[in-house]
Amino acid sequence: MVELRHLRYFVAVAEERHFGRAARRLEMAQPPLSRQIQGLEAELGFPLFDRSHRKVELTTAGDAFLAHTRRVFEALDTGVTAAKRAAAGKSGRITIAYPSSVAFTALHELFRVFHRRLPDVDVALRELPPQEQIEALKEGRIDVGFIRGPMNDDELSTKKVLSESLVIALPTNHALTAKKRIALEVLAREPFICFPRHRGPGFFDYLMRLCHKAGFSPNILQEAPQLDIVSLVAAGFGVAIVPRSVKYARRPGVVFRPIVGSPKTEVYMAWLPSNGSTVLRSFLEILGEVGI
Repeated sequence: MVELRHLRYFVAVAEERHFGRAARRLEMAQPPLSRQIQGLEAELGFPLFDRSHRKVELTTAGDAFLAHTRRVFEALDTGVTAAKRAAAGKSGRITIAYPSSVAFTALHELFRVFHRRLPDVDVALRELPPQEQIEALKEGRIDVGFIRGPMNDDELSTKKVLSESLVIALPTNHALTAKKRIALEVLAREPFICFPRHRGPGFFDYLMRLCHKAGFSPNILQEAPQLDIVSLVAAGFGVAIVPRSVKYARRPGVVFRPIVGSPKTEVYMAWLPSNGSTVLRSFLEILGEVGI
């Protein structure tokens, strides 16, 4: 059976064209080297060297074998380098999920820095609502989730990465657009548009608590995903409480107004603590450096 050491012996003799010099290069005695080469030739079934001259020469078969053997070592070196990069979290794949509204936040800066630092990492992005992200994290289908809080799940590790103001989305012809800031209590009689609770229970319950503190329960007439909410507001179906970054979607027909008291929403990065991915570890390190 041909072993890697036999190939190293062969390359050394082929390049030195001399058994003595090859033996010194390999830091071994010449007789054992000669026996190893003879054993390799016997295993292959053809001679690799012409020993009839004062100088050792490759046979035609030996010359062809040398070219392929060098490629073996080149491939091995490439493999070792790739494995080292993967072990250091510098190559591989990471799957990241986020809700649609987070796409308009400063998180793009984190992705930009990550790609610049680790261009060999394949980043797969998936748009998922918060609750589906939590399930996907626990099932190992994604590595990282960006979820609007509050976050209360003991199975996941979390880190707050963003805090942004909530605003009121109004149709452009709504009377309240005349106000620079809007108190939540003046919306008590307004029809509301909101996302279904099952898509993000934590954020949904937080919005309901804000309304209850203002003295009313919102009259939710329409439910839709986050970005579709803005389209329904533009169409005149009602008003909505949304993260400030949603306004960067630039939907025509919608006006955004700050809320009195400036309530905020927080975005958390979540991951499964048992996820041993070295790429995930690199992502967490870069997140700490970027400090978004």
